[in-house]
Amino acid sequence: MKKILILGAGRSSSVLIQYLLQKGKEQNWMVTVGDTSLESARQKINNHPNGKAIIFDVHDQKIRETEIKEADLVISLLPPPFHPVVAQACLAFSKSLLTASYVSPEIQSMHDEAVKKNVLILMEVGLDPGIDHMSAMKELDEIKSKGGKLTSFKSYTGGLIAPESDTNPWHYKITWNPRNVVLAGKGTSKFLEHGKIKEVDYKKLFNTTEKISVKGYGDFEGYPNRDSLKYLDTYQLKDLSTFIRGTLRRPGYCSSWNILVQLGLTDENYKIQEAKITYKELIKMLNKDYEQKINSFAKEDLERVKWLGCLDERPIGISDVSPADVLQNLIEEKWKLAQGDKDMIVMQHQFEYEVKGKKKKLISSLVVRGDDEINTAMAKTVGLPLAISARLFLEGKIKLSGVQIPVMKEIYEPVLKELEEMGVRFENEEENL
Repeated sequence: MKKILILGAGRSSSVLIQYLLQKGKEQNWMVTVGDTSLESARQKINNHPNGKAIIFDVHDQKIRETEIKEADLVISLLPPPFHPVVAQACLAFSKSLLTASYVSPEIQSMHDEAVKKNVLILMEVGLDPGIDHMSAMKELDEIKSKGGKLTSFKSYTGGLIAPESDTNPWHYKITWNPRNVVLAGKGTSKFLEHGKIKEVDYKKLFNTTEKISVKGYGDFEGYPNRDSLKYLDTYQLKDLSTFIRGTLRRPGYCSSWNILVQLGLTDENYKIQEAKITYKELIKMLNKDYEQKINSFAKEDLERVKWLGCLDERPIGISDVSPADVLQNLIEEKWKLAQGDKDMIVMQHQFEYEVKGKKKKLISSLVVRGDDEINTAMAKTVGLPLAISARLFLEGKIKLSGVQIPVMKEIYEPVLKELEEMGVRFENEEENL
């Protein structure tokens, strides 16, 4: 009996666990789910005969090493800062690891040892990063096979709320780690536009948006996300004029979120000691030019900020926390999925290329809707690529080693094929330019 160890039983784990439990029954696999909350792990297992729930604390060396040593494959859904310690334990016991998180420099430094031990550390195999890589490489390979030369590539993804569950002025609810929502866009975003490398500071990021339209779902706004440039080599792209990877939100979100950034509410470094301070007092404390700033913001954007509660005269209720912690508390309260709410994943690739003297544009769009507040589109699109990749690995169909991301046909072809069969499919539109 092969043993799969899943670390983390949070929002994105439900579909992954259901898939592997079903396959476990067919193929005699045991699926162990570890979480700091035993109850959360038990709920995800739901008394399945091929499932086991355990308490798992990544900081507990004995538990960490015992569980990883006994596994045939480890899947980590823990927050990204914990992946290196999990990866080190996997290497120590020659166990392969799958995650949906970005490859960090610390993880990348483990590549040679992983190759030497024939261990696979497959990362960025969720939604974004994940499905975006696989679907992009599929189209890029097809363009190359036709003799096409790519000139521009833009890729945007958003975890959003379905139209029928869109009940607040931000047109947004939380379907993934709320901390990541608060810290989205931190740092400098880098991309290539019209032949020039652009760098956008965090303070200006949410004013750097582009209109994106998706057939049947209307307009969105996209902003550049992280360092797009590092994927030029990964995607084997040369001589491009434009290359942007970004995030999608509904119109109005970015300009309103920009207010929160400008007011200092996404700051992690400052500590608030007094729980009795009100939200409004906190904003005034962070901004000596409070009145001037407030008066400079557009009315519609400021109304969204007020709706969120950031200017309320009620106490924040927590002490020894950062402004980012305070904001996270607010959005978890105000952006919570209600019973029956459905979320929505939207992804769009835009390719411009030349072939046989003709200029063409290919738009490839994906829309996935959730079933309810538990079986979300986010859980599907993060969990299924991980789950399918795990199955392929355990069946011996992925034979890679080292630190990898899913940009090779060995992974993306079977994963995308199965995703299509499960309703996760792209719609393509092509036109001459």
